Amino acid sequence: MILALGAIAGLATAASGRMPDKFREEASEAQGGQAQAARHVGTIKAIKGNTLTLSTDEGTDIDVIVGDTTRIVRVEPGQKDLKGATAMQLKDLQVGDRVLVRGQPSADGKTFAASGVIAMKHSDVEAKKQQEREDWQKHGIGGLVGSVDTTDGIIKVSVGGAGATKEVAVHVSTSTVIRRYAPDSVKFDDAKVGTLDQVKAGDQLRARGTRSADGSEFEAAEIVTGAFRNIAGTISSIDTAANTLSVMDLIKKQPVEVKISAESQVRKLPPEVAQRIAARLKAAASGNAPAAPTAGGGAGAGQGAPATGAAGGNGGAGARQGGDLQQVLGRLPPSALTDLQKGDAVMIVSTEGSGTGQVTAITLVAGVEPILTASPQGAQGMALSPWSLGGEGAGGGEGNQ
Repeated sequence: MILALGAIAGLATAASGRMPDKFREEASEAQGGQAQAARHVGTIKAIKGNTLTLSTDEGTDIDVIVGDTTRIVRVEPGQKDLKGATAMQLKDLQVGDRVLVRGQPSADGKTFAASGVIAMKHSDVEAKKQQEREDWQKHGIGGLVGSVDTTDGIIKVSVGGAGATKEVAVHVSTSTVIRRYAPDSVKFDDAKVGTLDQVKAGDQLRARGTRSADGSEFEAAEIVTGAFRNIAGTISSIDTAANTLSVMDLIKKQPVEVKISAESQVRKLPPEVAQRIAARLKAAASGNAPAAPTAGGGAGAGQGAPATGAAGGNGGAGARQGGDLQQVLGRLPPSALTDLQKGDAVMIVSTEGSGTGQVTAITLVAGVEPILTASPQGAQGMALSPWSLGGEGAGGGEGNQ
């Protein structure tokens, strides 16, 4: 059973505010033979006079001095080069704008004399994000990878939920953009360009493209995949100072340390909701699944993001049940570690981790005791979707998500 908690907000490189490599190349060429010239990419943190405080993508802050001869140009999200760039003035820059600066660093490296600035307005980036978020929702599918045929470029994906799954053949061509999430991150900005042979059975996949009339085939323009870990178990200990908790994994029969980050979604199911889900699990196991109950509330819950389990919005019992759960979680207030206790049952989707023994929670749902009781196999057939960060995406929740 796939408990679909929302849709990925897949964002194109330009929409996420990342400067295309072509800009970096042109910036290097524009530096000519200046051996000491350098460049930085980041977000404007503050502006004072002719000084920009830039929060760089490397994680440091640097003061950028913009002189009278500094050339400043504006590019739109989606531009591949500087041919369509337009001139702008220092007063037009704002906090939050994304910029690439080139020029000369000071001897101590704390300031930077800019000879050129390439800017992408924050408002333009956000508008592009929203446009592409809607496109992923309207023209996207998501689910678990069943098999990968690298020769023919076909990924078999199981989409749907609550016993109503359907296999879809996702076709990948040479023009398909493939991205892969980093081991300890679900931010789209951290995703790297990948290859088809990196996609493995059991991965979560989200694709954007064109669906066939019967929904069994999907031509992908872009896919994003990741290896995520599903954990179901009971809390052994909680360290609120370190924002971590230890959970005894019922599937692997061993403890795992889970980090709760600023992007983690933590929710607690009300007892009556957990009981309804458990009842559906028992009925599905007996082959007598009831119709999905309405969880109440409007269609706009969950920020309007279609549930991953909605199988592309084709309807059906699985879609309705996935949508109900998404609506429930969308209405629940955020929880904190202080709301949890030792012995609580939780279901978690986390990053795969990088071998340190600690994983980072993407989604943690507490109050699931009835659900785990109804699934005596340790929730082996259940998976919380990682595309669940409130419609802002596993990349928007850079925001999220």
